[in-house]
Amino acid sequence: MPPSDRRIWEHPILTFKRGRKIRFLFEGREVEAYEGESVAAALYAIGIDVFSYSAKLGRPRGPFCMIGKCSSCFMIVDGIPNTRTCIEPVREGMRVERQRGLPPVPNVPPPGAEEEEVLEADVAIVGGGPAGLAAALELAKRGISVALIQDHFKLGGQLVKQTHKFFGSKDLFGGLRGFQIAEEMASKLASFPNARVLLQSFAYGVFRGGWLGVASRSKLYRVKPRALIVASGASEQYLAFPGNDLPGVMGAGGAQTLMNEYGIKPGERALVVGSGNVGLIVSYQLLQAGVEVRAVLEIMPQIGGWFVHAAKVRRYGIPILTRHTIKAVWGSERVEGATITEVDERFNPIPGSERDVDCDLVLIAIGLQPDTRLFAQARAVMRWIPEVGGPVPLRTRYLETTVPNMFVAGDSSGIEEATTAIIEGRIAALSVASRLLEGSRAARAEEEAEKLLRFLWDEYRASPLLSRARRGKELATVSVEELEELRRRFPPEVSFG
Repeated sequence: MPPSDRRIWEHPILTFKRGRKIRFLFEGREVEAYEGESVAAALYAIGIDVFSYSAKLGRPRGPFCMIGKCSSCFMIVDGIPNTRTCIEPVREGMRVERQRGLPPVPNVPPPGAEEEEVLEADVAIVGGGPAGLAAALELAKRGISVALIQDHFKLGGQLVKQTHKFFGSKDLFGGLRGFQIAEEMASKLASFPNARVLLQSFAYGVFRGGWLGVASRSKLYRVKPRALIVASGASEQYLAFPGNDLPGVMGAGGAQTLMNEYGIKPGERALVVGSGNVGLIVSYQLLQAGVEVRAVLEIMPQIGGWFVHAAKVRRYGIPILTRHTIKAVWGSERVEGATITEVDERFNPIPGSERDVDCDLVLIAIGLQPDTRLFAQARAVMRWIPEVGGPVPLRTRYLETTVPNMFVAGDSSGIEEATTAIIEGRIAALSVASRLLEGSRAARAEEEAEKLLRFLWDEYRASPLLSRARRGKELATVSVEELEELRRRFPPEVSFG
């Protein structure tokens, strides 16, 4: 039986500022949560693992990504099916039910669905993570009107779950933890009257004529910006093995959200698959949250993350098993154990090397995939680049894609890390500012963009530790002349400006 309260009340680094108690109905019974929690987090905290059942086989589903990028947390909320409960805040008196298969379409539209507003803004930014926040701040301080669209009910993106201190200069938030950076950036943005933030709002499409469609809980918006910056982030990669859909199989980032953002233990005994920086860091964070880590598995012959992170994990006695992978997970309505196996040089399982691991949590930390759906819809020219996680839009060094005045920044441009996302957000914003402003102000924006580009390419990405990401970003970058040729050969569906 799962524990009735998984909330973390003592932590070596974090202090969880829980709001007032909220009461809502889960399948007819009253449950308690705390103001500021998501529905998914609140239910998981009280030991509810199963949120829905699959359409075909009726298999249980539980949380996976916890950032609204997958369908694992779909539930029926106040009669509305397919609600992403991981980014739905708890409200007094709300009604939540498990979703069984394909739910019926509700007869009544949600409140405000027929209201529409034409939103005026020079620049629209999709995504409120490090890249989107950095871009919004760079534009707002120059007097350019900004509409920042974020599907979560809070700003910060992946920063809100990062507890480690950032390296680098003060300008790049060196010495601060990720959640502190998110708080500082969001607070600064709130001070600008020319920056409008739409939370719990979804950019559902780009349309001919340079329109961006946005849907919030209360109304629909049509935005016709002079430029669009898409900083929509990334989603976690899945891994195929029997039982990978059981509650308790979770993305590493999903576990970080539960632990570091909401103060909730994702399990008691964890197995981590993947030894990149995320896998190593989350293993240490699990220990901080009071979770036992049984092992870290790595299919390659060597670890994928930085030595400093691996050394910290090993100091605490956590085995890192290279040339190992997961073979299967079992359980009824939650993970009850896993089978791991050793692999040969061709990554095939070695017969007889299998062994069972007692665990109730399996974290998948094998990488991220850029969220590039808006670019695909706009018919931006894309390229599949394994070094940065999958298909990404081709762009100039100033981050403009083949769709005129549509820019990319952060993990949606290719997977790196938060510092480069902040830098790219600023570069995209400065590129836009150099076009929208005039005279010396435009020249200063262009000069600052060039300075940041030199730092990013000649200094920051020069580190051997970032060689793979650098190679991927190089493959995604084209010259201005090449961009114009691509536009001629593959005309985009839309344009902005």
